[in-house]
Amino acid sequence: MALTADQLIAAHKANVEALFGLTTKAFEGVEKIVELNVQASKAALSEAAGTTQALLSAKDAQELLTLQASLMQPIAEKTAAYSRHLYEIAQGTSAEFTKAFEAKASEAQQAFVGLVDSAAKNAPAGSETAVAMMKSAVAAANNAFESVQKAVKQASDVAEANFNAVSAQAVNAAKTATAKAKR
Repeated sequence: MALTADQLIAAHKANVEALFGLTTKAFEGVEKIVELNVQASKAALSEAAGTTQALLSAKDAQELLTLQASLMQPIAEKTAAYSRHLYEIAQGTSAEFTKAFEAKASEAQQAFVGLVDSAAKNAPAGSETAVAMMKSAVAAANNAFESVQKAVKQASDVAEANFNAVSAQAVNAAKTATAKAKR
């Protein structure tokens, strides 16, 4: 099965469009990270000014220690929230890349299966065994690819669960430390 010039041009055009689409998604992800960092920096600067004023107005060491202890929990919670937002941005961008990759891989698989079917139809008599082996190899490769996709999805789900657990533990540890410091 020979490809025509129009088919090659169409395939090239589709690949360029996919590349620009992925590049746009990557820049959107970077833009979201920059926006998150600007918001976090503004909030940190504002909070630092308020905290400095509160620290300077402390009347004694006990009030200073109480104030310092009360600041630990919000910092831990804000750090966990920042990390969650950062993770969500990365996860969303990664999902877009994965979706595009899977679509292109599916197209390539279908094209290859079409090529094998076309070759099978035009195969000389007596080559049925070779054609059957080729079709079996293609089916095995497709099954292996699907298994890898499932494994990656499962690993991603486990990583996300672990990230959420670590974030929750960090916030709880900060709460515990704040409670102990207040006593």
